[in-house]
Amino acid sequence: MDDQYASAGPWARATLPDGQQLDVIVTGRTRTIDGAWWYELEAILTARTKLPDGRIIAEPTPVAFTMPAQQVAPIPGENYDAVPTNGAIAGRQWQVENLWRTIDGPSRRLHRRDCWQAPPGSKRITTSEAVEILTDPDVAPCDICHPERALRQQ
Repeated sequence: MDDQYASAGPWARATLPDGQQLDVIVTGRTRTIDGAWWYELEAILTARTKLPDGRIIAEPTPVAFTMPAQQVAPIPGENYDAVPTNGAIAGRQWQVENLWRTIDGPSRRLHRRDCWQAPPGSKRITTSEAVEILTDPDVAPCDICHPERALRQQ
């Protein structure tokens, strides 16, 4: 394999739908709204390349694709610390909004992490913290995203 790809990485092992395993380059990971992790990957496959003189050669070419995290296994010795990670702070799927101008009502409101009503910069908390905070009479669940419905199942 080309030195350019040998030094790329980190590498991981992806299990394809038919059970085959393929070594791939991890280029990113994303946590989706439902809390699932997905990996952005590149497989180095062969592509047909036409040279200026008209000859056709096979060249290694990265092909980008995504896979659910449970189908991607780390390879011992690879360092994944620098892989770009997007999405929710791991485990912090809830937001607490401070309500500044309340007289007799609650002073805080609980939202799902993806609620459009939650103001930017709201404090993110874990599910166990959200279950506990909803027992506080000073905290109201958002009437748009209804976090209490999902938390009842916890």
